[in-house]
Amino acid sequence: MIPYVTQTLQNPELALKLAVRCDLPGAEELFVRKFNLLFGNGNYAEAAKVAATAPQGILRTPQTIQKFQQCPHTGGGPSPLLQYFGILLDQGQLNKYETLELCRPVLAQGRKQLLEKWLTEGKLECTEELGDLVRPHDVNVALSVYLRGNVPHKVVQCFAETGQFDKIILYAKKVNFEPDYLFQLRQVLRSNPEMGAKFAQMLVSEGENEPLADINQIVGCFEEVQAVQPCTSFLLEVLKSDKESEGHLQTKLLEMNLLYAPQVADAILGNQMFHHYDRATIGQLCEKAGLLQRALEHFTDLYDIKRTVVHTQHLKPDWLVNYFGQLSVEDSLECLKAMLQTNMRQNLQIVVQIATKYHEQLTTHALIDLFESFKSYEGLFYFLGSIVNFSQDPEVHFKYIQAATRTGQIKEVERICRESNCYEAERVKNYLKEAKLTDQLPLIIVCDRHDMVHDLVLYLYRNNLQKYIEVFVQKVNPARLPIVVGGLLDVDCSEDAIKQLIINTRGKFDIDELVDEVEKRNSFRLKLLAPWLEMRVQEGTVDPATHNALAKIYIDANNNPERFLRENPYYDSRIVGKYCEKRDPHFACLAYERGQCDAELFQVCNENSLFKNLARYLVKRRDFPLWAQVLAEDNQHRRQLIDQVQFLFLHMDIFSVIRNFFI
Repeated sequence: MIPYVTQTLQNPELALKLAVRCDLPGAEELFVRKFNLLFGNGNYAEAAKVAATAPQGILRTPQTIQKFQQCPHTGGGPSPLLQYFGILLDQGQLNKYETLELCRPVLAQGRKQLLEKWLTEGKLECTEELGDLVRPHDVNVALSVYLRGNVPHKVVQCFAETGQFDKIILYAKKVNFEPDYLFQLRQVLRSNPEMGAKFAQMLVSEGENEPLADINQIVGCFEEVQAVQPCTSFLLEVLKSDKESEGHLQTKLLEMNLLYAPQVADAILGNQMFHHYDRATIGQLCEKAGLLQRALEHFTDLYDIKRTVVHTQHLKPDWLVNYFGQLSVEDSLECLKAMLQTNMRQNLQIVVQIATKYHEQLTTHALIDLFESFKSYEGLFYFLGSIVNFSQDPEVHFKYIQAATRTGQIKEVERICRESNCYEAERVKNYLKEAKLTDQLPLIIVCDRHDMVHDLVLYLYRNNLQKYIEVFVQKVNPARLPIVVGGLLDVDCSEDAIKQLIINTRGKFDIDELVDEVEKRNSFRLKLLAPWLEMRVQEGTVDPATHNALAKIYIDANNNPERFLRENPYYDSRIVGKYCEKRDPHFACLAYERGQCDAELFQVCNENSLFKNLARYLVKRRDFPLWAQVLAEDNQHRRQLIDQVQFLFLHMDIFSVIRNFFI
């Protein structure tokens, strides 16, 4: 039609109008000619209208835009290019090229709202290029462009960039698009690792039957950018089911944190979330990271355990003590040995705690040998000190005394020697003597408790430790004075020293025993007791023991014994009489008569033919049953006694005899 109107009817104006109104082909040359004419005359507004209204967009080309861009702007009003774009916008939607050329200056001027308005009104052709142009200015507007322009891979990128990961998956399913999820993940991780972790979780959880991307490759993406914390968050969520098939990922998670965030790894291990990782590998990494407690929890080889356990400064004491409860007896002893060997000063206290708690399992004797092998008497002292009060093992008590001695804990040596009933007294005594302590009180206590006083006295005297003899009888046990004196006599101690010791001892002791101890050595040595005994008598002492001793002394010294025996009312007649029997039977008779010791008197008189003394005693006693007893027919000395009685009567005045019987 247009060629007909133009050529046949010779009416180009009508042809132009019909072509514009009906968008008919055939008038292309007319429009081009008219556009060029107007443009050449500088009538840019009319030229723009022609270009905008030309049928089938024959003039809406990049070349037309370029012409308007090259037009000089004379000022006053919009530029020819903007006039052109304005006419195009009024007519409808811009094409791809127009859209790009319009939006570039608009965005450069910061007038993004105009672009959003045109998008809303559908004035722009949405293409990937437009989206790329807008994206640096506003990713959400770019997302809108990509959606309208059906650019799936860019839509996915924008969703990822804005954190709308759920929409990525929904969009991909909707448009049947398979994004390169790993590529998108890498992009997100480079700009926002935290958002990347969320995206990674969705890639695993949103798959219908399996993850949308391989978990190992996802982890690799995190590793590429060293995003340890986001990767940790991702794996903690993904691996929370603790599946055996995911053991290698559990190992990877722990490895990563042990290398870059040991405290996080420590917390994960502490929560006991995973049970299928490579324990040997993780144990070694824990050791390198300084997490020695965790390393020990994973080690099973004794060599590894010994290498680690010696660093007690990095381990909690309570935990370490409990840890030894998991080891065998042999391994425990080996580890304790290694701890002492590496740093005894640092590790001794914890070794003692472990030994104390597990001494029954490890055996006390093995632990004693352990401490002694290192000559650690301090450790042995503290170890045995914690169990000695509950043990009845003589070896434990002896070793405790030994350790306390060697560490200078003399007060504790005294205590255990005083309170313990389990040690072997002879062994302890010999050890204390060999130890040559500056304080002999422990030895004194042992000898006193176990009746080894005589041996004690000999040792102290021969080693010039006489002051401890004084301490013993004056402060520890005065009752032992008799045995002490006996011992001093055995070593030929001076009598003056013994006398002074006796005088200075104010505590109670058995005087009879003292006299007996002196008398056993030599009865003549009783005289050394005389000053002390006489002093006691002067003080008013009336106990028989004192007076018995004086009687013996006076008898041996022939110091007017008859007077003492007759006049002293306090001595024991039987004891003194018995003492006199072999010395002087007459003195024995005096003692027995004074105490009316009838049987003893009869015996000594019969044995020594002192019938005269006996007759005189019988007359004096005036006891008819006693007469009947001594004059019994079975008394072989009856005749001699009767003769002495008759002789006595013949030489006595009859009235005196009668008076003796009846008065």
